[in-house]
Amino acid sequence: MSADSSQDAVSAAAHAARAAAPSLAAAPAKTIDDALRGMARRLLSARDAILAANREDQATAAADGMSGGLLDRLKLDETRLAAMAAQLDILADVEAEPAQRTIRALDGDLVLQEWRRPVGVIGANYEARPNVTVDVASQLVKSQNAGVLRTGSAALASAVALMDAVVAPALAEAGLDPAAVQLVRTRGRDSAEALVSQPGLIPLVILRGSGDSTRSLAERAALHGVRTLAHADGGGVLYVDAAADPAKTAALIDAGLDRLGVCNRLNLLLVHESLWSSTVPGIVATLAARTPAIAASLPPHRHALGYEWALDSAAEATVTIAPVSGPLAAAQLANDETSGLAAGIVTESAGAAREFLAAYAGTGAFWNATTRLLDGFKLLALPETGINIDRVPGPRGPVTFRDLSLRQYAVVPASRVAELAG
Repeated sequence: MSADSSQDAVSAAAHAARAAAPSLAAAPAKTIDDALRGMARRLLSARDAILAANREDQATAAADGMSGGLLDRLKLDETRLAAMAAQLDILADVEAEPAQRTIRALDGDLVLQEWRRPVGVIGANYEARPNVTVDVASQLVKSQNAGVLRTGSAALASAVALMDAVVAPALAEAGLDPAAVQLVRTRGRDSAEALVSQPGLIPLVILRGSGDSTRSLAERAALHGVRTLAHADGGGVLYVDAAADPAKTAALIDAGLDRLGVCNRLNLLLVHESLWSSTVPGIVATLAARTPAIAASLPPHRHALGYEWALDSAAEATVTIAPVSGPLAAAQLANDETSGLAAGIVTESAGAAREFLAAYAGTGAFWNATTRLLDGFKLLALPETGINIDRVPGPRGPVTFRDLSLRQYAVVPASRVAELAG
């Protein structure tokens, strides 16, 4: 499809979402939650159609040479559908954020209130991960925002099935306008570029992905005046301190490598120099014995220490291992050489943990815990739209429905506040 056709397709979806946005913005919390529970039911009742579409996507992707880690992210099965449905039910049970709250009294029988307002239409661009279609759609609905979703071409058949068999009918059944959540059904990067180029229609876009593609989309969005919530790079760091428990070290390394294609997996393993000769050979052997075997990139490194292996389809089953002199050096290396997504320390020394955690400035910091926990549902018991690692004020870490609203200050007569809530 040409760039002009993609622009037209995205524009049409944005206009449709914008026209339907008031249906969500004015809906009572019960109606919103009914829609989410309807999505959960339909994920299970429509499983055959969804899994058939996903098998089609998997077959095409495998024939095109997609790596094992990316194929794992693309895959849906009965277990994953059940987990998605359970998350939707949990989200429906979460109390909605208050639309109005009083901050303080002002002179003249006035009060200052903080009001929360929907953004309106929010865009989302994400890789070939079918579950994200439902994750993002549910977060938008819960925050009472309309949306325009665009997924990687490899997952398009799955996304269409999820939208047509789950999201849209659940909205309609709850009495909401099903056009409020749109899916861009065109293939190719032109549609992603169009999504971040329409500030009048889509003022905010969630970029859920990694690497150069996400970086270039964020740059294009900035040129057009579109705000983004995104991270282009990931890669979890684990520092093995001199006072580390060997069993905990082994368990955290194992936990960090359960899935190789995700951004919060173990990417860089830092080992205290005093443990290097006694510990690293065993770690290397254990990694090599895994299925699939994981290679260790050891000094001297032919790449940057923070090189993200999950983005390298030819070498995703790799972990970089490097020596460091202590907790402060490990934290500084994680700050300077990696994306700042997540880093952890394994140690029995509270002093070492305190030094590491005080120095590390990234989005998620962990003591005797895996960086795989940097996930909306694992951390906050909520699905996420993505992870934001900006080093400026604003939503940081897993972005959930609570972050998808605008703050407005309202000064009103104190004696009339109850009438506004009526």
